Amino acid sequence: MADGILGHPFRRLFWSPPIFREWSGSPALMDWLESPSAHIFKFNVPGYNKEDIKVQIQDGNIMHIKGEGIKEESHTKDSVWHVAERGSGKAEFSREIELPENVKIEQIKAQVENGVLTIVAPKDSTPKPSKVRNVNITSKL
Repeated sequence: MADGILGHPFRRLFWSPPIFREWSGSPALMDWLESPSAHIFKFNVPGYNKEDIKVQIQDGNIMHIKGEGIKEESHTKDSVWHVAERGSGKAEFSREIELPENVKIEQIKAQVENGVLTIVAPKDSTPKPSKVRNVNITSKL
């Protein structure tokens, strides 16, 4: 969603914390808590089980959470709907979150329990080398 308007390089200029979202159907509301040792994400996913949800890391630090597979019970042809407020068919959601640089990608864990998806992303406590690089200036190239 954000990439279509502003593209990857400009995303951080307009969103803080570095997060962008995509969703359809159920928005899977999210809480993001940062503790001294980890980033903890919680999503409301009532009715979903672990087989219905995929959590993937893409492009180095983009966490993609996708839920699909909830289907309404089938009804016979002679059934008549009187009210259908809960929706019908397959409910889906999709969320993308740009993870902070201090996350240990290989150690991310997820669990679904009582309609809540919890994702724990441990923090890397070792200092990262500086991304600043000095360039020597000479009189000739």
